[in-house]
Amino acid sequence: MTLKQKRLTVLFGGMSFVIGAVLLVMFAFSRSITYFYMPIDLAKNPIPAGTRIRLGGLVSEGSIVRDQGPVVRFAVTDLNGEIVNVRYQGVLPDLFREGQGVVTEGSFEAGSSLFFADIVLAKHDEAYMPKAVADKLKVGGLWKEERKGHATQGGAKGQELKGQEAKAAQ
Repeated sequence: MTLKQKRLTVLFGGMSFVIGAVLLVMFAFSRSITYFYMPIDLAKNPIPAGTRIRLGGLVSEGSIVRDQGPVVRFAVTDLNGEIVNVRYQGVLPDLFREGQGVVTEGSFEAGSSLFFADIVLAKHDEAYMPKAVADKLKVGGLWKEERKGHATQGGAKGQELKGQEAKAAQ
């Protein structure tokens, strides 16, 4: 083997290794990514059974039903008339209530329109909203202008801005 052939062999071997590693990482990430949907998204594009997703929206008024034990059923809406019924088994967050923002994580079972959640996250306070949720609300036309600026400014910083806005208005 000539020196040129040895270099090409090492180069192709190295490239094959790098490409294989990149493909392996991409495959691992694709299986661990959980996409965020609102009820209107699911009405337009149904998700295959067993696919893990995050479902966000508001807990529908009058929809909370507590079954025996820690099982709770409720409905998530996006205020566009679309509703997804959810079943959750576990302890709900203290901030969970009707009309409150919620993000659930789980999947649909085959042959069922019921969303089986294994994680329920309740909205924190009025000023905080994850950017992904705020963006979805803007796209869906549900964004309220008085929340403007709070989607990216959560926690203490958001409260500080809220106070500054009140001072500026005086």
